[in-house]
Amino acid sequence: MVPSTSPLFKSVIFRGFLLLHLFINFVKMISDEIREKLQNIIGGELQKGQIDTCATIRNLLCKGFGASPTVKSEFEGRAVIKEKQVSFLKFHAQKEALWLESLPSGSQYLTEGGESKVYLSVDGRNVIKINDAGYYATWTEYFDSLLLHNLLFPNTVYSLLGFTELDEKLFAVVQQTFVEGEQAALNHIEGFLNFNGFTKTRRQDYYNRELGLALEDMHDENVIAKADVLFFIDTVFYVMKK
Repeated sequence: MVPSTSPLFKSVIFRGFLLLHLFINFVKMISDEIREKLQNIIGGELQKGQIDTCATIRNLLCKGFGASPTVKSEFEGRAVIKEKQVSFLKFHAQKEALWLESLPSGSQYLTEGGESKVYLSVDGRNVIKINDAGYYATWTEYFDSLLLHNLLFPNTVYSLLGFTELDEKLFAVVQQTFVEGEQAALNHIEGFLNFNGFTKTRRQDYYNRELGLALEDMHDENVIAKADVLFFIDTVFYVMKK
């Protein structure tokens, strides 16, 4: 969440399509360090310095299996790599105390979609999502997407709690602040993304040609509007060949 004392928060007093100004100020406020991390992810480089668990796992996957742009026609062809990554992640999670025999106590099931199942934490402050990376050819692509989300949408960052297994399938267990609000208007979402270089390619999918980033499934259920701010709660990023 963006604190009320933040310059970003103070800069977003607006109505209607002036909602676009949120991202103008957000981009201007990105530090050189954050910008470098974004470029490193897109370029397949490792994250450096003080990093969180998501970035640590992504670095390990890049070191062990390499990194390459998404080529959707090769989705099935990368199944062997993804299966090897499953074995690696299970071993690493058990070794580093990231293996969860069950979800956190008191988690309440809320809903599910094509990407993940969603639970409410016992304190009601966070949602817990489990994801089998089914939208991605490899687990590296999944963690790339998480890191890109965290850099571009800091008011809905993901943190990795660990990994679990359901019905013999590996799931990442991530946590995100619970945001209550209304579904964002599709024209606000499109205007916001268009202003920042993402052009609609079909339905609710977008592409940023300059960055070589695809952002998909941006329908109104995946973006919450609250107090004139857009909260992107579910995103699917792909690093594409330019």
